[in-house]
Amino acid sequence: MLDSGENLWLGLSPSPLLWLAITLLAYHIGERIKAWCKDAAWASPVLIAIVIISVLLLVSHTNYKTYFTGAQFIHFLLGPVTVALGVPLAENIGHVRRSLGSMIPALAIGSATSIVSGYFITLACGGSLPIALSMAPKAVTTPIAMALAQEIGGVPALTAVLAILAGILAAVAGEPLLRFLGVKDWRAHGLAAGIAGSGVAAAQVAGRDPLAAAFSALGIGLNGLVTAIAVPIFVALA
Repeated sequence: MLDSGENLWLGLSPSPLLWLAITLLAYHIGERIKAWCKDAAWASPVLIAIVIISVLLLVSHTNYKTYFTGAQFIHFLLGPVTVALGVPLAENIGHVRRSLGSMIPALAIGSATSIVSGYFITLACGGSLPIALSMAPKAVTTPIAMALAQEIGGVPALTAVLAILAGILAAVAGEPLLRFLGVKDWRAHGLAAGIAGSGVAAAQVAGRDPLAAAFSALGIGLNGLVTAIAVPIFVALA
């Protein structure tokens, strides 16, 4: 016999609005925890929300398809939000022009390092070729990463997970690492977040400084373009 609480959950769980509300609440909890931790980089609202939702899905035995029925509205908003990053980019276009000389080598080195290291480290650790191919495009935004994985023979679903994990890792460790190395320029922080952690890490720095938001948007776009060209060429030569 199910008790009243379980009956209530079973009645609500198929509702799309329930999972939409839970997703928003989980992120709000993440924001509160981050504020309570005085904006510590490791207290990423995205990571906290993922943990909360994952636990609820496991406990309630809810499959991803049911969850996504409610969360798809937030998924739809990812596109407009990414485009909105172009606003601080346009407002700081002068800084971008003046930084091209140092930005282009950083972009090339960052993209190449991500592709090559992910591929060869996976093989060196005993991973299969499809897993290594799934690792290669992990640093770009998830839709591009999945499309590239499909094209080169990787596993798109695995690449999506790796791209999100890379974004969380960059959001949690990127800023503290750069500050430890003495890098205080928000242009560097933003570009590094966009190249290494795509939207997840970009969101982490975008709220801290408009210049960081501009360069993170630029990092996302340019890294996506460079990686989309470089990964098939690298795989063909590897």
